[in-house]
Amino acid sequence: MAKVIFYEKPGCQGNARQKALLAAAGHEVEARDLKSENWTGVRLLQFLARLPVADWFNRASPAVKSGEIRPEALSLDQAMKLLLAHPLLIRRPLMEVGEERRVGFDTAAVAAWIGLGEFPEGNLEACVHGDGGGRCGGAEGHGHEDH
Repeated sequence: MAKVIFYEKPGCQGNARQKALLAAAGHEVEARDLKSENWTGVRLLQFLARLPVADWFNRASPAVKSGEIRPEALSLDQAMKLLLAHPLLIRRPLMEVGEERRVGFDTAAVAAWIGLGEFPEGNLEACVHGDGGGRCGGAEGHGHEDH
């Protein structure tokens, strides 16, 4: 099985479910706080370069949901500046196995990449809230809560 370096937002229930799924499949998961990493444009592009710029963004971010930030309208340079300044805008999780880096948690893609065994139906990339309806918490730097 693989050692997965998993960049997350601590406390995010969606990221917790994703890590549990990886661990249940026998992978060693090393969780790291996305906000605490020393990101550079070159390093972040190692995860994001295969995707269109609009897919680099966390769609659950209030700034994106409200239209304050419109990822489809951003150039690569504009998007990178926003992501480096506000890491919680980055689509999560970022995962690293050896030299391979990925963004997001598409279960079929992760299963094909490193193996997952059995996994539940549905979108494991979506933010999930418990019975209390709470958010994943934390500010993203735009005066809003972030998922």
